[in-house]
Amino acid sequence: MAPKKLFTLFAKAEAVTWTLLLAALLLRFFGVDTLVVTIAGGLHGAVFLGYGVTVVLTGINQRWQLRRILIGLILAVIPYATIPFERSLERQKALDGIWRTASSSDPRDSKTIDRLFRWFIARPVVLVALLVIGLTGLFAFLLFLGPPTEWFSN
Repeated sequence: MAPKKLFTLFAKAEAVTWTLLLAALLLRFFGVDTLVVTIAGGLHGAVFLGYGVTVVLTGINQRWQLRRILIGLILAVIPYATIPFERSLERQKALDGIWRTASSSDPRDSKTIDRLFRWFIARPVVLVALLVIGLTGLFAFLLFLGPPTEWFSN
């Protein structure tokens, strides 16, 4: 799957899960079981983490400036902001191209992060396995911490 297709998929999925989460919160307000919020929140959390990984991988592959990668990550916490960001990137042709699995004559290809990135992109099974294990661990840790609204309350 090309970077553009993967990024678009996660940007739209992030918006869909925002809708599910907001609808679940509204339903809870009207007395529906809180399990709905737990399920919608879990789905949104998983897609949120996947979107974050996708922003970083796509940003490195497309040689975005760190500022653009950080903006993409920050916009994930604003409901529906991933869609205009994705459309802006599309207009700027910032998502075009294939995954960089081989070194080129570009001097940036000799950097450690680029070499490591190409190694993982050339081995998608290893990359996906590592991401699944890492994101599952992170997701489990966040579930252990509880809802974000309770992280700093005593």
